[in-house]
Amino acid sequence: MSIALIDYKAGNLTSVRKALAAVGAEVFTPETPEALAVARGIIVPGVGHFGATRALDQRWVDAILAHIGEGRALFGICLGMQWLYEGSEESPELRGLGLLPGTCRKLRPPDGRADLKVPHVGWNSLEMVREGSIADAVPSQSQVYFTHSYVAPVTGETIAATEHGERFAAIVQRGQVSGVQFHPEKSGDIGLQILRNFLDTAR
Repeated sequence: MSIALIDYKAGNLTSVRKALAAVGAEVFTPETPEALAVARGIIVPGVGHFGATRALDQRWVDAILAHIGEGRALFGICLGMQWLYEGSEESPELRGLGLLPGTCRKLRPPDGRADLKVPHVGWNSLEMVREGSIADAVPSQSQVYFTHSYVAPVTGETIAATEHGERFAAIVQRGQVSGVQFHPEKSGDIGLQILRNFLDTAR
């Protein structure tokens, strides 16, 4: 099974490739949108500013939407998950992919909580709010590794939520489209399980 790992210059892909290799995935990095035609699944990773998604222009968007229209799987990691939404306050002039409703916004810890830093960096727990194949065999309160400043809202697509001053979506899924706000490639056995679950949806 071939998984396309999108490189839009928003982070080092090496650790993601290693984690995917550890769960038996055959991975390639497409150089053109047309190359997505042979992929069973697509992963959009990323760290940093939402503005980096500008590189995913209309040709990439059309190819990814065509891929989903054929019933194949899409998975977003961190910034890649935020791109699945309609947009982000971080770059309001840019549109997201729009497959999930809502707009991402900056974390706003409550007044008086100086201990809650933004960016949110480090291990935090998952509160499972509903079932979803992307989170199969992932227990509630599992610890995963985050590094981010912007968050997606908790909606009907949320599988798991996390709290850092406020509650936000940590795992999301709508059909064959899923994503995680944390980094599965840095989250030990739990992260590897989520990647296995994605591979199962991509079969």
